[in-house]
Amino acid sequence: MSRRPPVDDVTDADLEVGAPSSWAAGVPGILHAMEPAVQQLGITRTMKLLATLNQKGGFDCMSCAWPDPDHRKVAEFCENGAKAVVWEATPVLVPSAFWGEHSIDDLLDRSEYWLGMQGRLTEPVYKPADSDHYAPVTWDRAFEIIAAKLTSLDSPDEASFYTSGRTSNEAAFLYQLFVRAYGTNNLPDCSNMCHESTGTAMGETLGIGKSTIAYDDFEHADLVIVLGQNPGTNHPRMLTALEDAKRNGARIVAVNPLPEAGLRRYKNPQTARGLVGRGTDIADQFLQIRLGGDMALLQAVSKRVLLAEASAPGTVLDHAFIAEHCSGFDAFAAAMADVDDDEVLLATGLSLQQIDELADAYIKADRVIITWAMGITQHRKAVETIKEIVNLLLLRGNIGRLGAGASPIRGHSNVQGDRTMGIWEQMPDRFLDALRDEFSFEPPRHHGVDSVNGIAAMQRGEIKFWMGMGGNLVAAISDTTLAEAAMRGTEMTVQVSTKLNRSHAVIGTEALILPTLGRTEIDIQASGPQFVSVEDTVCAVHGSHGQVPPVTAGLLSEVAIVARLAQATLGDRAAEVPIDWAAFEHDYDVIREHISRVVPGFENYNERIRTRDGFVLPNGPRDSRTFATATGKAMLTVNTLEHVQRPDGCLLLQTLRSHDQYNTTIYSLNDRYRGIKKGREVVFINPLDLAELGLVDGQRVDVFTEWDDGVERSLRDYRAVSYPTARGCAAAYFPEANVLVPLASTAVGSNTPVSKAVLVRVVAASASPR
Repeated sequence: MSRRPPVDDVTDADLEVGAPSSWAAGVPGILHAMEPAVQQLGITRTMKLLATLNQKGGFDCMSCAWPDPDHRKVAEFCENGAKAVVWEATPVLVPSAFWGEHSIDDLLDRSEYWLGMQGRLTEPVYKPADSDHYAPVTWDRAFEIIAAKLTSLDSPDEASFYTSGRTSNEAAFLYQLFVRAYGTNNLPDCSNMCHESTGTAMGETLGIGKSTIAYDDFEHADLVIVLGQNPGTNHPRMLTALEDAKRNGARIVAVNPLPEAGLRRYKNPQTARGLVGRGTDIADQFLQIRLGGDMALLQAVSKRVLLAEASAPGTVLDHAFIAEHCSGFDAFAAAMADVDDDEVLLATGLSLQQIDELADAYIKADRVIITWAMGITQHRKAVETIKEIVNLLLLRGNIGRLGAGASPIRGHSNVQGDRTMGIWEQMPDRFLDALRDEFSFEPPRHHGVDSVNGIAAMQRGEIKFWMGMGGNLVAAISDTTLAEAAMRGTEMTVQVSTKLNRSHAVIGTEALILPTLGRTEIDIQASGPQFVSVEDTVCAVHGSHGQVPPVTAGLLSEVAIVARLAQATLGDRAAEVPIDWAAFEHDYDVIREHISRVVPGFENYNERIRTRDGFVLPNGPRDSRTFATATGKAMLTVNTLEHVQRPDGCLLLQTLRSHDQYNTTIYSLNDRYRGIKKGREVVFINPLDLAELGLVDGQRVDVFTEWDDGVERSLRDYRAVSYPTARGCAAAYFPEANVLVPLASTAVGSNTPVSKAVLVRVVAASASPR
């Protein structure tokens, strides 16, 4: 890698396809983490940052939300965490001349990789309505332009304010406060596209949409069932927790359509056996399930648990737990008796022997964790599938005790904290009442738009202003062509960002980019150095302290940007909305004092966040087996099985990330564990399916979505790669394959895009029918 940004863009012309890896991490993980860091940052800056990454008193990784153990290792980060630090802390800067040299049309033709590699953004830029170029402006002018647009709208609901998961608690709280003081609940966020199904299902059945375990529970589990996730790429530090569980005697079952290297064998780079030995075989059982078959599998296992209890009454179910803490058992048990094994086999592609083996393992285990990610949440029946996870856990009392529980793995750092801070279009009245009482204004009560509905509202012309606090919505959202057209129909778009991405080129009539500090950087305000805080995937809240000077002078923190925008927009409404926005920017303790009185669990925030370990938020199911549900108990539910039908000649396609990628950020064109180098335009297909379709490995193909709305959604001229996916299933990289996911194809109950079961037709490129 070079400290100079690339002039020419990359292509797939030199694409190489090799064999997938059978193990993850090891020495290659160290090399792929350290080489770019030293080359781009230098040894001193690299050691300063990596030595404090995820350490007590250091800064929190800006990539995944995996929790930190109480006892930290010297290197408490993974390969992709190190890459995220390099990506943010790079000394490569976007010069002022860049904007005159590159028009919007030119930026549109560039890849995500090229855009990100141009370096850190250093100054606010503005694209007027009559220009095809951004140009630098002062901060005051930027806020003046945005405030003028916001105050000119006919209704606050004509504006939408998106949030990325990397935003801190302090910035997120201030952002939602500004948006609600402005007058709308249009607060979509990246959760809408990732774990909304989890929050919906767990909120209804357990009373909280968060993990019911702590980090240490993994080492006490007898059985860990890993559903629909690839920790080796997306949250590699989880492999250490799984290794610890395995070495303590736990059995691990992986359920996934693709064999993932990290779940096969893990070579922990911080141990001798990981560096020079074989490492640890992680999964004792691998169930290569068909896409969308998880709900059927879970019901089949629950059925077998109930049958085992019937054969030996009083020996399998936790009757005391069910009687005291659960509702709905009788209806659930009756429904499970009707589960048809033939339908289960059709939906899952598994054998009865495989299902029986999993059920037997569950029955024999005293303490069970079920953990999942977007391979579960992005299906039409995702909410019901997660309810079936809860059902299975409840049958044997695997909630609220050591080594057991529900463990959704949040993707982006602090995506969970943002929701806790009020970033949601449907915050309950108790939160809005607390805002009203704390800040002496009446927040709007009607629900706003989520990410999917926000794009649809743009398409109808109902949303005219869109602002993103981080993120890359047009790349991350489904139905790319439609979404980009909708975004271009707005009157103004605003992005708060550290680096360039696709959303800076797909813009409204007017557009601004506001550069911000990163988590690695020291944040000095009027009262002195500041720190922020985040919440991880197991509800632990801790501080994050920038470690190095900003890459350039003149950058504002996210808190400062929101505070100044609020002053510019709401300055004439001080009597109506009496909030001292300047005080928030000058001292983040002021923000935390307000949070302590608005958000439950954050009492004495400033005192508790300054302890080395931070603090853990209360969690009824985990802490006391209490459940804030409609019945006051954990709810066993009846869910109708609906597996995805696959007509002849079609495949079910899932989108996925490469190893050298985080969310829409592309670190390189390599996917080391899947054997892909120097390219991304591939579609992975089982060799038997290739033969059935009359295709061969390496052939150029076109991929078309089967969706009856008259709109063509396609990937053109991709390379077919013979790969050991489940039969009838295929895979392609996110975000490129988002173009295949219809905007209207969403999970029932959560409105999350169905990105893991897209019905497609794959044909030879030369024989394309359209």
